[in-house]
This record gives sequence, structure tokens and C-alpha cells, in this order.
Amino acid sequence: MTHGKQLAQEIFRDTLAALDIPRVMELKLTLAGSKLILDDVSIDLSYCSSMFVVAIGKAAHAMAAGLRSFLPDSYKFKGVVAAPTKPSTPIPGLAYFAAGHPNPNEDSWRSAEAILALLRGTDERSVVFFLLSGGGSALTELPIVPEMRLEDLQAANHALVTCGAPIEAMNTVRRHLSAVKGGRLAVAAARATKVTLAVTDVPVGKEHALASGPTVPDPSTIADTNRIIDQYGLRKKFPDVLVRWLDAGKMPETPKPGDPAFRNAHFQLLLEMHDLFHAAHHASEARGYVTCCDNSTDDWPVEKAAEALLKKLEEWRAENPGQRVALIADGELSSPVTGNGIGGRNSAFVLSCVDKIAGRKITVLSAGTDGMDGNSPAAGAVADGETLARAKALGLNPATAFQQSDAYTFFEKLGDALLTGPTGNNLRDLRILLAEP
Repeated sequence: MTHGKQLAQEIFRDTLAALDIPRVMELKLTLAGSKLILDDVSIDLSYCSSMFVVAIGKAAHAMAAGLRSFLPDSYKFKGVVAAPTKPSTPIPGLAYFAAGHPNPNEDSWRSAEAILALLRGTDERSVVFFLLSGGGSALTELPIVPEMRLEDLQAANHALVTCGAPIEAMNTVRRHLSAVKGGRLAVAAARATKVTLAVTDVPVGKEHALASGPTVPDPSTIADTNRIIDQYGLRKKFPDVLVRWLDAGKMPETPKPGDPAFRNAHFQLLLEMHDLFHAAHHASEARGYVTCCDNSTDDWPVEKAAEALLKKLEEWRAENPGQRVALIADGELSSPVTGNGIGGRNSAFVLSCVDKIAGRKITVLSAGTDGMDGNSPAAGAVADGETLARAKALGLNPATAFQQSDAYTFFEKLGDALLTGPTGNNLRDLRILLAEP
């Protein structure tokens, strides 16, 4: 492995290590006696007669463990945890579901049913902690269409994630077809005090997109949903039972701002984009790189983002002559599936850079902070100016791999797939671009 690729991987791994969720929870929450102090409110837990926990997402285990450590043992709670893996140390009182991602499975469905049953037991003296992180859209799901079965739900989800729509558009549709998204969990616990703590993989100000916004008002509408369905030809891809329901005009509107369910609901970010940037910036500068951060390419197609970020890297290098420079970018890119290969948007981004950086002193890494990239076992990939020549020597063609959506296979054969396993966290995808003088 070249020195640049090694350094890029070190920066990525150091960034992950700096984002320890239980430690962050201790730093950002305060318990003064019986009063839980959030950013803008104080909640007296002594008034609470029952406490519940609903943890959904790729960081669900770490968040549940962090909350259990933060609260005194005298505060007993029960609840539901939906995560892609089983817990290493189960917490008493919590029911665990090994849910599916990126496609919901039986435990995704069962966890949603368990959460709704749990919330039906809440009242004015209940406090519900919703611990949300990325991936929740698939990990907990129950269709609002009564006739749909699990295989219909999976088919609808597959149609959404492969149609080429931006994440925000996909989540708009998800919120309107779900019994648990778009504020509907807040409605299910309407009388309770609701505290949502979030580790977010969506832009600041778009908290309704995190896990498809189960506890916050939904700004999108039925009209938005129908427009997206038509724009991306989803009626041709959705299962028949869903199409019949849509055509019958049965879609109910999601809860909006002003709904009584949100009067006693509070939302606080624990980790978000700036935390990711800060950690990556520190790790990069610690290795001698003059570093800048950029999030202007969020939700762009991978090829367009590759061109833009490499151009900015060169501009940054020109502004710092003779220096090693780094560009840190985050966000989720658009990467429509065009083949039957193995990979995801992160490895696809790196693959789209291979030709562009050939023969140059540039290293590019892109990886999911959750340790997952599409349908591959990797978090992402890394490439440098020598990658194209090495690939050609093995008979690998980056353009063919890109067309076949087979970026993971391409990088796995080169030994440049980035394997971390599930990290127990999920902020945003991280891109690290390094340039030597």
C-alpha cells in the first residue's frame, strides 16, 4: 500500500474513534438532580411514572448503552431496539430486533409492531426517549397499506433505492407509505413527553429525513409524493397491491407542524456534520496536511461530485504551494444502480476518480461512517495515482465496473476495498482527498 493510501485510511479510522457516542452523550446532556437539561428545555424526570426507550438505527446499540450509562440505575426503563446487528451486551428491559438494511426484513416489521404496542402504553406521566440514527428507514418499517405483506414492502423499498431519486425524494415517499415514519411515532405517543436524541446522517435543518422523521413534523405532502412517484416511474416498479392503493387515493397526509402530538416533543442532536468535519480535520492536520472542509456536493451524482472535488483539491493545492493538502467532504451522493454487481455510492465515487487521478500525486478515499457501502461488505474504497495502471495489469476496466455497479469487486481485487465491519455509528459518508506537492 502506498503511503498516501495508508494515511487516508488512518485519517478515516481516527475520525471514527473520535466519535464515541456514550462519551458524547455524557458531554452534551446534563442531569441536575432529577432534571434532564437539553439545549432549550429542562424536563423534570421525578414527575415521570414510566420511562420508555425506542432506539432505531445503525448506532442504536451505542446510543442505548450511552443512555443507560448516563441515567442513574434508579431510572428503570423498557423499550425496543432495532439495529442491523445483535447487541454485544443486552440491556435488561429492552427487546432487540436484528433488523434489515438496506432492505427491511421480518424483524424490521416486527420491531415496528413492537414499538407501536409499546407506545400505546404511554400517558401524560410517561417519558419516551427516541434514540435515532441513520439507517432507520429500513430497520423499522410497517406499511400503512393494510393489504401489503413483507415481500411487498421489500419490493417497494427496492424500487425506491434503485430508481435514482435523491435521498430526500426517497424519504418523502417512505414517510407517506409508512405507519411509523413522518411523525407517526410521535402521534402514537401523543400524551407522553418525547425526547428525541439524534446521531444524524442528514444535513442540519433536515431532521425530518433522519430515519424518515418518525418523531418530527413532516414538511412534505401527498402532492410531493405523487410527483416523485410519477417522475421516477415508480408505479411500474411498485407491487400491484401498493399501486391499487395509490390509484384509489387512500394515502393519508402525514402530521404537520401544529399537530398536538408535537407540543411536548423535544429534539436534540448529539452528533452531526460539524462533529464529523472537526474530527476528520483534526486527524488530517495531525498528519501534516493543510486541510479544508467542503459539503457543497451533497446529493450530487458521483461523477459530477468527483469532478468538482478534484477541481477544488487542485485549487486548494495552488493556494498552498509546496504544502501537502487535504480536502474533506461529506454527504450522501446519488449513484443509480445500473448493473448487477457489488458496491455502493462510496466505492462508486472512488471508481469514478481512478481515471482522473492516474499518474498524479493524489489519493482519494470515500467510506460510510457506518462501515457499510451499498450491498458490499466494505465501508468504501481508496485509490491513488497508481490505481489505474495496477488495474490494467490485472485486466480490470474501471468504466466497465462502474457501468455494472461493481465497484467493490474492482477494488477488492486490487486490495483497496476498505473493510471495517459495522462501526456502531452513522453520521455521513466521508470523503478524504489528499494531494502531495
